[in-house]
Amino acid sequence: MAQTDNPFLDGVAKAFTDAAGMAQGVRAEIDSFVRQRLEKLVADMDFVPREEFEAVKAMAAKARAENEALAARIAALESSSGKQG
Repeated sequence: MAQTDNPFLDGVAKAFTDAAGMAQGVRAEIDSFVRQRLEKLVADMDFVPREEFEAVKAMAAKARAENEALAARIAALESSSGKQG
C-alpha cells in the first residue's frame, strides 16, 4: 500500500497487511494439519491399493467362471449317466 501523510491511516494499512499475512499463515497451518489428519485416518482405515483390488477382482471373476464351467460339466455328466440332482 502507498504511504500517506496521515500516520493513523498508515498504521491501519500496516495492520491490515499484517493481518492478511497472518491469516495466510494460519490457513497454511490449518491445511497442513487437516491433510495430516486425513492421511492418518486413511492409513488407519487399512484401505487396499487399487492394484491389489483389481488383482483380487480378476481372481474372483476367474474363479466364478471356473465354478460355472464345473457346474455345467457336472450337470452334463449327471444327465448322461441318468442321475438327476
